[in-house]
Amino acid sequence: MTRLLDLLDLEALERNIYRGRNRDIGSGRIFGGQVLAQALVAARRTIAEADREAHSLHGYFILEGDLTAPVVYFVDPTRDGRSFATRRVSAIQHGRAIFALSASFHRTEEGIEHQSSMPDLPPPHGLPSELEVMRAHSERIPPRLRQVLTQDRPIEFRPVEPWLPFDRTPRPPHRHAWLRTVGPLGDDPVLHQAALAYASDYGILSTVLHPHGRTVRDDDVMAASLDHSLWFHRPFRADDWLLYRIESPVAHGARGFGRGAFFTQDGDLVASAAQEGLLRTGVRRRRKPGSASGDGQGGNRP
Repeated sequence: MTRLLDLLDLEALERNIYRGRNRDIGSGRIFGGQVLAQALVAARRTIAEADREAHSLHGYFILEGDLTAPVVYFVDPTRDGRSFATRRVSAIQHGRAIFALSASFHRTEEGIEHQSSMPDLPPPHGLPSELEVMRAHSERIPPRLRQVLTQDRPIEFRPVEPWLPFDRTPRPPHRHAWLRTVGPLGDDPVLHQAALAYASDYGILSTVLHPHGRTVRDDDVMAASLDHSLWFHRPFRADDWLLYRIESPVAHGARGFGRGAFFTQDGDLVASAAQEGLLRTGVRRRRKPGSASGDGQGGNRP
């Protein structure tokens, strides 16, 4: 949890310029959810009004991120209006943009309300965590990945549907998991939005592969996020349980599309996500020692 808070605590270098640290989750490259979350924090820091909260983010992954170098975020304060503020963020490494974000912030207003219903699924209590399952079946994990995939994590996931690491049984293209941070985040709304942004990059591309009996860690599968969008509908806490429902309606042309929805335990729909990813099969990936690419494991296009 301390590592996650460190990732979100950006260093201010100059006006509208920030620097962020990296965390290796076993991909050999920067996790896409990390730069998404850090870019959101950088954008919010340039807004003076306390009542502006992000309502939408749209990010494009441009280049693979280097874990050994910090990421510098340049924020363009595009517009500050009476109700909305718009920001553009470029994430830079080695003089090149690796990620670009557009974000919009809105002051709180009252209006009409409706939402889709939450799925009727078991609550998180009593479900094993993904990490517990990983550790219980660690012998199925390749030795080069075993240590990093069984390490402690800042986000706890509890899958609703039973699963095993590297299971290649074809399944329907959907996934449900409860998630929350493993410790308290405090009361700053941007930290809760950033933590959800970080977590939202897990699971989408693997869900696209479910019907094909493949995983993002297969040696002949190249998987990388191309873009990622988030919409925040209501206030929420990322240190309380949220249900993440993911479905993939289509895959075609070496690209797969997935969309997700986040619900509180009370059934409130608080955020939505969408992502398109590159999914090439039948190719031999170049692999760094001790690394793997894939969903939730890199996020940047090759």
